Amino acid sequence: MTAAPTYDPPAATDPAPRSAERTPIRLLLTIVELAALGVVGSAVAGLLGGLAGISLGLLFVGVGVVFLVGLVYALFGVAWFEIARLNGLYGFELPALRWRRGDRDGFSGWLLSLWRQAYNGRMWRALANFAIACFLGGLVLRLFSWFGWSAVTAFQPLFSGADADTGWGTTYPVTWAPLFGGLGVAASILGIIGVALLHRIISRGIVAAPDRALDLTEQVRTSTAQRAGAVRAADVERTRIERDLHDGVQPRLVSVGMTLGMAQQKIDTDPAAAKALIAEAHTSTKAAITELRQLARGIHASVLDDRGLDAALSALAGRSPVPVSLDVRLDGRCSREAEAAVYFTIAESLTNAAKHSRASECRVVVRVRDAGTLWARVEDNGIGGATVVPGGGLDGIGNRALAAGGTIRLDSPVGGPTSLEVSVPCAS
Repeated sequence: MTAAPTYDPPAATDPAPRSAERTPIRLLLTIVELAALGVVGSAVAGLLGGLAGISLGLLFVGVGVVFLVGLVYALFGVAWFEIARLNGLYGFELPALRWRRGDRDGFSGWLLSLWRQAYNGRMWRALANFAIACFLGGLVLRLFSWFGWSAVTAFQPLFSGADADTGWGTTYPVTWAPLFGGLGVAASILGIIGVALLHRIISRGIVAAPDRALDLTEQVRTSTAQRAGAVRAADVERTRIERDLHDGVQPRLVSVGMTLGMAQQKIDTDPAAAKALIAEAHTSTKAAITELRQLARGIHASVLDDRGLDAALSALAGRSPVPVSLDVRLDGRCSREAEAAVYFTIAESLTNAAKHSRASECRVVVRVRDAGTLWARVEDNGIGGATVVPGGGLDGIGNRALAAGGTIRLDSPVGGPTSLEVSVPCAS
């Protein structure tokens, strides 16, 4: 095992220096988007208002229903756009707005889905935030206009007489123009920045605020996925154990039984041959015990419980036919489920590297992130092209990680290299 170069995983959240670098760019993008919304906001509001007016005005003759349906879809589209815009601008990572479908099939189910949008709280909050953003965008445009007027005022002594007009029917000495213009430029810039910051605060409070119903829905979805992953992981593991027993230990034990049977038949007539057969059975029995130990190690590594993940990975790297560069930095122990998920992910990755990737070296990095997540990365310099096949080894470790509440990410372009990352909550 060779010494590993220092490698630190990306933090779970943006570290302070990176945030500091991105803040001016994000602020500039916010100002640009607000200005654009200030321009198109009135057009969108006019379109939605027109659809609402037409649908209500023609509702009694039946045609208004068509415009009402169009209004519902238009409102949903604007709300979906607003959530996507905020995710892209601020990185809120909000789930996309979903259309609430009806419980029935056919036309009645479609009508029910339209009605359910009427009490879709996320949609209405996004629409409210969009309306506020359009208002703030109009304010930004006015501040830009004020900035331009102030900039022109600051240079007014170059082309004006002794007095200048304030624009409100009064005059002032033109020598004061740079002062008034400079103050106006500074105030307009501060005002634009303040509006942009206010937009972020309002958006976080309206759209990104915790939604108990959404949180419960996501918890149910996550729990369902974890249960399904646990079931699939158990099926894959059972299939692997059955295959290993059927292809390895079982035929060896059958051979031992047949050898002992022949020895029993020859023990009276040919003791020397019987002795040789017993020695052969003894050798096969020791090989079967070794295979059973390896199979048991594949189910759970006892050293993982006794000495922790670092020692278990060191033993795993020592047995790997491919040289492994191991870099593990752990301050303490994580839950048994988390350590087992990471251990078997790394074990399967090293096995794949030895069998399929034609790699000459592997690197394993393990860290505990600030967010309480156990993170590991396995990278080899092989030929790449690894894919997740249902029932295969990568599918098994993916389901195992999912059952532990984590995720995996595979990056294996043709030609290599192959890297596999796993992240699981450190606490059970």
